[in-house]
This record gives sequence, C-alpha cells and structure tokens, in this order.
Amino acid sequence: MISSVVVSYQVRPEAVAEHVRLIEAVFEQLHAEQPGNVEYKVVRLEDGVSFVHVSSADTPDGSNPLPELAAFREFGRDSAARVATTPVPTPADIIGSYYPAVPVTDAARTDRSGPEG
Repeated sequence: MISSVVVSYQVRPEAVAEHVRLIEAVFEQLHAEQPGNVEYKVVRLEDGVSFVHVSSADTPDGSNPLPELAAFREFGRDSAARVATTPVPTPADIIGSYYPAVPVTDAARTDRSGPEG
C-alpha cells in the first residue's frame, strides 16, 4: 500500500543550520541503506526558514519506514526547540512523479538565515 504525506513548518532562524545538518544526515543514511520502498524530498523555501517534506512509502500496512531510521529519530529528537511553527502533516495522493537528476549544490546547503544564523 502506497502512502504519502506532505509536512510543512517554519524553523527558528538561529536553528536553521543545525536543522539542515540533521536533514542532511537523514539523506546520508538513506543513500547508504538505499531502501527501495521510500521516496523522500525536503525543500527549504526562499524565506530560508520554511521547510516542506514530501514522503511516500510502499509498505504492506501503509506505514512509513522513515521514522525507524536512526538519523530520522535524531532529527525529531529536539525538533520542538528548533521549530517556530507546528509541523502540519497532510496525507496526500501522488498524481504523478518524475525523477530528474537534481544535484544538491553547495548553494542549497548554505544557511540562508543571515549573519546571525
């Protein structure tokens, strides 16, 4: 059963760098383990503090295996101290999907929170 969810929220400006580091650790674990039943993407919006996660999983019971990853558990451990708005998970249906090569650039990894962040 395929299940999908979209989660959006904002992070405190002073916590953006740590938040991005924790997200990158999730992707490092995903790349290392290469689960075939998970699709996951995280984008940071132009304001530098708004994040959107899109996750799909194909499991017999419709559960998402992401929360079982050690890096994902670490990401969620102190999230209340980093987030400025409550994450809003919204179930979603995938209408279509295309997988172009999307390199993660250094520009995408930089902290956009400004000099104080």
